[in-house]
Amino acid sequence: MPEPMSGWRALLLRIGDKCVEYGGSVDYREHIDTCYSVLCREFEHCRDDILELLLQCAELLPHKVPFYGLLVGLINLEKEDFAKEIADISHTKFQDAIDVGNCDRIRISMRFLICLVAKGTRSAQQKARLIEEERQRLAAEHLKMCSNVISPSSMIEIFETLLSSAATTVDEDAGNPCWQARADFYISCILSCLPWGGAELNEQVPDEFDRVMVGIQSYLSIRRHSHDDFFSVFDTDTDNTHARKDFLEDLWERIQVLSHNGWKTDSVPRPYLAFEAQLVDGKTYTLPPTNCSPQSTVTLTRSNISIEREKHDAELKYPRRLPRLNIFPSNKFEGMQPVDHFVVEEYLLDVLLFFNGCRKECATYLVGLPVPFRYEYLMAETIFSQLLLLPQAPFKSLYYTLVIIDLCKALPGAFPAVVAGAVRALFEKIADLDMECRTRLILWFSHHLANFQYIWPWEEWAYVKDLPKWAPQRVFVQEILEREIRLSYFDKIKQSIENAPALEELLPSKGGPCFKYSTENHQQGGEGHKFSLELNNMVKGKKTTREIILWIEEVLIPVHGNLFSSEVVIQTLLDIGSKSFTHLITVLERYGLVVAKLCSDIDMQVRVINEVTSYWKNNTQMIAIAIDRMMGYRLISNLAIVSWVFSEANVNDFHLSDRPWEILRNAVNKTYNRISDLRNEIRSLENAILVAEEASMKAQKDYEAAESKLEVVDGQPVQAEKPGRLKRLKGYADRAKYDETSTRESLEAKEALLVRALEENKTLFIMLYKSFKSVLMTRLPPLSVDGKLPKLRSSKKEIVTIDLEEPAKMDLDHENGNNDTNITSDIERAANNIYNTGEKEQWCLTTLGYLKAISRQYASEIWPHMEVLDAEIFTEEIHPLFRKAAYDGLCRTAAVG
Repeated sequence: MPEPMSGWRALLLRIGDKCVEYGGSVDYREHIDTCYSVLCREFEHCRDDILELLLQCAELLPHKVPFYGLLVGLINLEKEDFAKEIADISHTKFQDAIDVGNCDRIRISMRFLICLVAKGTRSAQQKARLIEEERQRLAAEHLKMCSNVISPSSMIEIFETLLSSAATTVDEDAGNPCWQARADFYISCILSCLPWGGAELNEQVPDEFDRVMVGIQSYLSIRRHSHDDFFSVFDTDTDNTHARKDFLEDLWERIQVLSHNGWKTDSVPRPYLAFEAQLVDGKTYTLPPTNCSPQSTVTLTRSNISIEREKHDAELKYPRRLPRLNIFPSNKFEGMQPVDHFVVEEYLLDVLLFFNGCRKECATYLVGLPVPFRYEYLMAETIFSQLLLLPQAPFKSLYYTLVIIDLCKALPGAFPAVVAGAVRALFEKIADLDMECRTRLILWFSHHLANFQYIWPWEEWAYVKDLPKWAPQRVFVQEILEREIRLSYFDKIKQSIENAPALEELLPSKGGPCFKYSTENHQQGGEGHKFSLELNNMVKGKKTTREIILWIEEVLIPVHGNLFSSEVVIQTLLDIGSKSFTHLITVLERYGLVVAKLCSDIDMQVRVINEVTSYWKNNTQMIAIAIDRMMGYRLISNLAIVSWVFSEANVNDFHLSDRPWEILRNAVNKTYNRISDLRNEIRSLENAILVAEEASMKAQKDYEAAESKLEVVDGQPVQAEKPGRLKRLKGYADRAKYDETSTRESLEAKEALLVRALEENKTLFIMLYKSFKSVLMTRLPPLSVDGKLPKLRSSKKEIVTIDLEEPAKMDLDHENGNNDTNITSDIERAANNIYNTGEKEQWCLTTLGYLKAISRQYASEIWPHMEVLDAEIFTEEIHPLFRKAAYDGLCRTAAVG
């Protein structure tokens, strides 16, 4: 903002805000009257600023759109040109959003436009009655009004344009069903804005509105049901895909219920009801036509793979909206209509979207939504749904972590207990939680506890120590404790579980590095110790990299071979760099060529990784950091990391620890990030070339114009410009041409690197799938006699009830002496919750879960290589469970291939 937040700006931003704890004490009418009066007073001096901020507020604070629509309607009574400009700009932004596929702007623009819809005309007698009964009418008004700026027919035209495009898209003959994601999104935009203006449209243009509703119902009857199982947070062996409603079908049912209830909803404020008498005199405007062309028709000659890939691309551009997680029982939402759930969820998602990066403001707006009921349970469900959203969360997990922390501080009497209840509920279903979601939950929970002094009633989960070592609940607690030690230190975390001493068994080993040639290992007189000490002295003596390499080649390798040499060198260098992360980086940077000399092939690189894991076997974090840095310096390759992860020593622990999977994720992420960086650099260079071309042409034209300028001296044409100026212009032109050429060369170099990186990426994923195939095919159970898929999960399910009202032990009042850690009846019930899935089955479930997670996370990079994968991996003899896990991750139908 150009000026401090004061005066009319502050009033505009705060309009509709509620007080802490949802109570609210500001009278909407008084606040709107004040804001309107101030805006009118400042209008002559700040018209453009008011217009700009009003449009920004409508876009960035969409949960308060009815208030901003009302202000536009009131201003329309005095400044008709201003209201028309608001309507025109809003429609222009809406059209631009459709053209570029900006989903959030399309959705928010439609909400604002429908809040500007005009109401019908009323007689003077009706106006007087409205004025007299306005207070009683706030809760019982049947004739819903909007802001009287845009004609209802304009909104109907927008609906019909989107509906026509959607219906044409999913038509098998005239459209392209691959882009159903876009069609579904358009329909969801229509339905999602109806709680804000459906009543007005139903009153003013009932026939046209009914036509739209019938059209939506017809669309739902011809579209294909969305298979949300691809992005389900919970994995089960049952297949009830067609029994569950997808998001669009569920939203349609909620709107139907809203329609039957007379379009009354408590979650959408109706501030304009108190201003009907004024708004009825406002002038209405008709919007220009909206252009929304359907997707081009599908080519019949295309392969199934290209069709499926186009469908995947469409869902990337128009992400599928997934139903919210149902974490809490329904009695926590009593008094809320189905549509209220949706509207409040929209509010929460909008605040999370537009305040990303502004955590304090985000928490403030989250707890101040303009609704008349408490919604902390719905808020927790929405945030956890976003945190665990597949294929990826909209924002980094850290953002949701910080928001949850701030909400616990903003609502200390309510939200911490709700979060604790959500954690308990998710913990009880951890065995069915998607592997990627499980990893996110571990990272979030450990970070969350770190901000509340690691206080948690661990005694409730002490029973997991008696579960099999492969039980997901036991592994979950084990990983939480390991992550907490990374964020703190061993003794602190051990102290935090003193009320559950049985869990000490799950803590990782305490200790530093394990140097093979230390005096404690009794190898002081061995050959390894002697050479390690010699190398250590060479490093301390500032010997050059070349000298150390010569020593290795002439002294170590000829006598003891590569394996012994790599062991001595890697162990010694790691020990030198063991004091801190900085020391490790310094050693790798200074002596990276020494390590590279020993990493002549993948087998030797795997040997180096083994030495790293041996040295840091008590510290998973340092293993991950060291391997990641070595890959960053290209001392070891991603292929070597894949080979190491799928070595026999690690394969047997796939279901017991996240260590190998963390290192694999880091390797694949680094490869993916390298490609993303190259693509970004190429785009920047392409833009730079356009600028350089323009600058070069301009400089050359200036030089040529100056050179061609002549004057007549003594009857002879001579150069008019001074030689000095010509020389400068020539220098400018040459420099601009050089910059253009240099930029083009940089672009060619980056493009060559990208081609190489993409080829490496292809090799990586092919090797990754082959590795998964080699370990899974020998361990997956055979099909049953009737050809059905085997059930890996135990059929016995223990039901554990959870008291969600129990006070959370991570509340903020522990500093005041509240350390109550009484054992509840939950522990007794949990003690009977025995995990019945066998170790072999759990290994298969875990490995298949990671196969699905990796396929889903990197689907965009995998799809270009699908033909090769079909030929080498997804052949007829592949196990159906392997195919299903990979195809679910890629959102691919089993019929393909």
